[in-house]
Amino acid sequence: MDKKQSRLRRATQTRAKIAELKVTRLAVHRTNQHIYASIIDSDAKVLASASTLEAEVRAELAAASGNGGNATAATLVGKRVAEKALKAGITEVAFDRSGFRYHGRVKALAEAAREAGLKF
Repeated sequence: MDKKQSRLRRATQTRAKIAELKVTRLAVHRTNQHIYASIIDSDAKVLASASTLEAEVRAELAAASGNGGNATAATLVGKRVAEKALKAGITEVAFDRSGFRYHGRVKALAEAAREAGLKF
């Protein structure tokens, strides 16, 4: 089993438990250059999303760090997705880290979302 298969297996286990609980989830995906966050309800409908590809985020990052593959970018995306979720009336979510380890960029995004008002 390679790294990707192991990550996807962990992600499947997490998503099965979240589906069993029938709660809204905050799904995170990361690549080497970008990070993406989506609020998805129990019917698999995307309610809010944010990523380092958005023009406003890229403009903020250009002034600060220059790219979307670091913890600063993840913090911006976490704040942004939390603001969009609160605007849509969502206050409580389950954190779906998609099999990624809870450290670095994934942790920065989660902590920023918590600080902006989301409850995990």
